[in-house]
Amino acid sequence: MAIKKRYLKSKPVCKVTFSLPKEAAGPAKTVCIVGDFNNWKKKGNSLRKLKNGSFKIDLDLPSGREYQFRYLIDNSRWENDWAADKYVPGPYGDNSVVDVSGGIADEV
Repeated sequence: MAIKKRYLKSKPVCKVTFSLPKEAAGPAKTVCIVGDFNNWKKKGNSLRKLKNGSFKIDLDLPSGREYQFRYLIDNSRWENDWAADKYVPGPYGDNSVVDVSGGIADEV
């Protein structure tokens, strides 16, 4: 699964869909996305578990920059996004990065 981005024409926001596949989530009960966009709060954004065992969330991120993030699985295990735009070193290992610094606006 890839990170999906949809840039809005009406405002400088990118609608981003983050997905964590079942293979990465394993038998997880909960998955949260933690990053720059929520001040690294561990309980800020919970992903929805899908019938196929993967997890998904849609976030509106202000465009014009990059955001570092990671997934927190069952409040104990960290996982990077396999489809991240890039990875950068962080204090506890590499962080995933989503780049919403530009793009073509979609009709949303």
